[in-house]
Amino acid sequence: METLRQWILALDSVLGSAAYFPYLLLGTGLFFTLYLGFPQIRYFNHAWKVVRGKGKYDHSKLEGDTSHFQALSTALSGTVGTGNIGGVAFAIFLGGPAALFWMWMTAFFGMTTKFVEVTLSHKYRVKTTDGTMAGGPMYFMDRRLNMRWLAIIFAIATVISSFGTGSLPQMNNIAQGMEATFGIDPWVTGGVLAILLALVILGGIKRIAAVTSRVVPLMAVLYVIGALAVIAYNIENLVPSFVSVFKDAFTGSAAVGGFLGASFAYAFNRGVNRGLFSNEAGQGSAPIAHASAKADEPVSEGMVSILEPFIDTIIICTLTGMVILSSGVWTDKHSNVFDRSDMTFVSGQYTDSDQADREQLGRFLNGQDSEVTAFNGTLLINKGRNMSGDATLLAARSVAENVMYRAGGVPYDGVLEVKNGRLITPMQDGEPLAITVRGDSLVHSARLTTIAFKQGYFGDYGQYIVSIGLLLFAFSTAIAWSYYGDRAIIYLVGIRGVMPYRVFYVAGFFWAAVADTSLVWDLAAVAIVLMTIPNLFGLLMLSKEMKQTVKDYWQKQEP
Repeated sequence: METLRQWILALDSVLGSAAYFPYLLLGTGLFFTLYLGFPQIRYFNHAWKVVRGKGKYDHSKLEGDTSHFQALSTALSGTVGTGNIGGVAFAIFLGGPAALFWMWMTAFFGMTTKFVEVTLSHKYRVKTTDGTMAGGPMYFMDRRLNMRWLAIIFAIATVISSFGTGSLPQMNNIAQGMEATFGIDPWVTGGVLAILLALVILGGIKRIAAVTSRVVPLMAVLYVIGALAVIAYNIENLVPSFVSVFKDAFTGSAAVGGFLGASFAYAFNRGVNRGLFSNEAGQGSAPIAHASAKADEPVSEGMVSILEPFIDTIIICTLTGMVILSSGVWTDKHSNVFDRSDMTFVSGQYTDSDQADREQLGRFLNGQDSEVTAFNGTLLINKGRNMSGDATLLAARSVAENVMYRAGGVPYDGVLEVKNGRLITPMQDGEPLAITVRGDSLVHSARLTTIAFKQGYFGDYGQYIVSIGLLLFAFSTAIAWSYYGDRAIIYLVGIRGVMPYRVFYVAGFFWAAVADTSLVWDLAAVAIVLMTIPNLFGLLMLSKEMKQTVKDYWQKQEP
């Protein structure tokens, strides 16, 4: 698994984590925002009228599979998921408050990007042999740009991303939340939800739309109530939390508490990446759901999509961010079992109570020049405690404390080998010996949000809101992404490939219940960008057509 993660991180270094990617994503949104005259502002009210589907916007008799509202709900169910609960927490964990600012920027410009990609995808959708509609960027790449090679690349990336975005991180976070809150074994959670997922997705888009149009509003209301209960309880910290977001936006977040700080470049990159994971604007996924809508005007469906990044990121992600920041738990260390991928041993003894140590450790974690180096050598463990004084364990980007090593549920005695800062699994009688490492460190993803929700008027009961919200959010996201994947399969190999794909999708969903959390998030980051880059290229190629299409739409509207 460690080798696989290193390979994924190497791929990510030239894709999502590369310096150019945030500029490409935000730059495309900025270009279309200026080129189309700020449609996310000018067309905002019109978008609400369309989604309500009354009067001349009622397209129930037109060709398509879903209403505007159902298409919006399906697309929202694909975006409102772990990115809103675990993703925001992960962004703040990596980049501090500054990361939330860049999530906002991604959403604001993403409203325009999504407007463009949905409009063009709806315009070039097709009817499949089973009578349902199929659309998405692969169709305008093929039918309009005559770039079938690019369409194939995008479709393959969509299938990969359906696992990396829709199946694996969703199930992983659900299982993590259910185990932390209710003590339910991840295998049990994975098995039950995999069966439920299969029952829903086998019914196709109409059943998917029927389920998501009911689940999405319910889960949003429940989550908002829980978040406001925490924010109100910590109301004195609300203004300072907002100030920290803007204050650190162009400088990076300074070290505070167990958090070792984040440079501007790191916070900017992580914020944009987590923003993309949350609202998917520019990724090309939502257009696949909107292509099913009953409408004869592609622009009208594009209008509906403007609302998605606003609801997903500007509202829900902001609530999560303020809960985490105002509660203060993001800088506190909590007792937990460390994921191997979160652990790094460095040479020498360091403490986060020393300012010089904090600065050097922060630079090391942010990929900057630092005196800190990865440790290579052996650790002498006696009764679960490290007796060697030449190494410091960093867990979840913080200095680990009260560390205990266990094997088979009892304190470990023996020697452990470390290479390039990574713990090597020891062998016993020819078999790998499972070593668990527990201690106090920062936490991230759903665990951090769960802890934050306990710091409000609901007290410990707040964690149940996160667990139930996470269950509904993530499960509905997995449902929506199964549809995105099977539309891509239809483009690649036809209807015959849909059923085998769904079987593999459900199997992956089940496996993710016990997978390494950081590995899953790393895979998600790569999968997203594999879709996004070819999609943005296609959108920019059709910028003139998009502008003319919008102009034609308004000419048809009555004054």
